[in-house]
Amino acid sequence: MIPFSILDLSPVTEGSDPAQSFRNSLSLARHGEKLGYRRYWLAEHHGMPGIASAATAVLLAHIGAGTSTIRIGAGGVMLPNHSPLVIAEQFGTLESLYPGRIDLGLGRAPGSDQRTAQALRRDLQSDSDQFPQDVVELMDFMSKEPRQPVLAVPGRGLEVPVWILGSSTFGAQLAAHLGLPYAFASHFAPQQLMQAIRIYRETFKPSAQLAKPYVMLGFNVFAAETDEEAAFRATSWQQAFVNLRSGRPGRLPPPVANYRQKVGPAENALLDSVLSCSAVGSRDTVRAGIQAFVERTGADELMITSQVFDHDARLRSYEILAELRDQLPAR
Repeated sequence: MIPFSILDLSPVTEGSDPAQSFRNSLSLARHGEKLGYRRYWLAEHHGMPGIASAATAVLLAHIGAGTSTIRIGAGGVMLPNHSPLVIAEQFGTLESLYPGRIDLGLGRAPGSDQRTAQALRRDLQSDSDQFPQDVVELMDFMSKEPRQPVLAVPGRGLEVPVWILGSSTFGAQLAAHLGLPYAFASHFAPQQLMQAIRIYRETFKPSAQLAKPYVMLGFNVFAAETDEEAAFRATSWQQAFVNLRSGRPGRLPPPVANYRQKVGPAENALLDSVLSCSAVGSRDTVRAGIQAFVERTGADELMITSQVFDHDARLRSYEILAELRDQLPAR
């Protein structure tokens, strides 16, 4: 079966704090390493009460120190928030500390609302338009023979693998043009999934980093001993997603019974859309859901996210999925 990886937002649960979130993130990364997951990625967000991974490179240094073999990286760094030189130095530092284990996923979105973006001192329009040039500049800083007079130290010559992240056809086109692996955020924005995959594969140009297209897709998994327990656990993420889209971001709430029956048609339609790239249930249910998704998309790798309130239940969800991985047929 294709490789599975872990996407973590270092969620802050109700009644907890970021310090506990960081302990949980390290626990999850170690758990994933033991279970044979290929990568552990953190996502950059700002101004979100329920997401603690804002200082992504700093937290990755903590994760790297507590693990030994699993690849770690950003899924992703929102490049318009940063100078390409600073990111080259940060990830050059990580690669120097943990050689051969670092990935750098780059996104074009701000990872925040407009007011938070302004606090980050970015111009939303001009910075987004500059994204392709910033990606090229960043890769040049980490190349063996950079064209720029300024040196990234550390960074130069380390050639940290770069991924393009996206939830639209823009990222697919850029990844294909630059010959980079492509990660699509189908776990929360699946609307353009198949179109983006098709464009990426059809227009891909081989590069020094990658000879042929490589697609990694985000996928939600809530696995438990029974379908009923898994559905109950998934309501924490459902509540958080509805709250976020309603302009009420908060910490990850505890699960509630029969949540879908307590919200209106608009909220259920929103959740139906997102759940198209999810598997919620017992082993058999999750196995069937993943197999159908991989057959439909031809994914080369799945990036699994599981926003479960109870940390032990979250670890168990990833454990059940790892058990299923080796039982699934090869692509």
